[in-house]
Amino acid sequence: MPAIPEHWRENKLHPYSRPEEVPRDLVVRHVVHLSGHRVPAHSHGWAQLLYAYEGVMRVITENGQWVIPSQRAVWIPPLVVHEIECIGTIRLRNVYFRPQVIGDLPEQCCVVQVSPLLRELIAEVSNYPLLYDQQGSEGRMVNVLLDKIRVLPVSPLHLPIPSDKRLKRITDRLLADPADNRSLQQWAMTVGASERTLARLFQQHLQISFGQWRQQLRLLEAMAKIAQGQSIREVASDLGYDSQSAFIAMFKRTLGKTPKQYFSD
Repeated sequence: MPAIPEHWRENKLHPYSRPEEVPRDLVVRHVVHLSGHRVPAHSHGWAQLLYAYEGVMRVITENGQWVIPSQRAVWIPPLVVHEIECIGTIRLRNVYFRPQVIGDLPEQCCVVQVSPLLRELIAEVSNYPLLYDQQGSEGRMVNVLLDKIRVLPVSPLHLPIPSDKRLKRITDRLLADPADNRSLQQWAMTVGASERTLARLFQQHLQISFGQWRQQLRLLEAMAKIAQGQSIREVASDLGYDSQSAFIAMFKRTLGKTPKQYFSD
């Protein structure tokens, strides 16, 4: 049985202890969490689109981390255990729905882009009663929302976490200090394995190279720092880049936009 999410358990306004008990295909819940709040590990029997329309959050599972800026969302399949870390105050609209009503969605968590139309659809449906009229205009609007969820574009904001102990010694230290510029050869001497072995393990366990993993870590840390108001120059320096322009080039190469363009969407 999935754990009952804290924000759902605390609501006294309806008789359902879990979203999947509601006799409808979709439920939207509005939640506000203050900066620094952490939602402990839990799961849902239904699929979930976790959407922050204000603020930035970090979603953590045993397989990875995702940083989600405002106007993006994280797709969470049914029964995936996850926790949420609030980077600043966040305002969420959680969209839960029966997995049977949408097929062929990703089997793993991922960050998705929220278009202006989808944003307005979620806002509209969030005002509906829990037991909305399935046969009337409310039900038709819910179906349009589900259609839009089916074609969500995925954003590359995932940081995989290894289970191999040698890799974890490296990734845990880099998570604590993303600016650490040690080469894989230097890490090999630290963890007692050859550089070639570590390179093979990164590809085998995470499907990316050591350099790509560290760049992704820095990208996600940058997203959180920029959202908290740090300047691009400060972020570039904090994350070990030689210059502000080098950091901006990495950001644009990965996400297709400069940091300023990305956060103004």
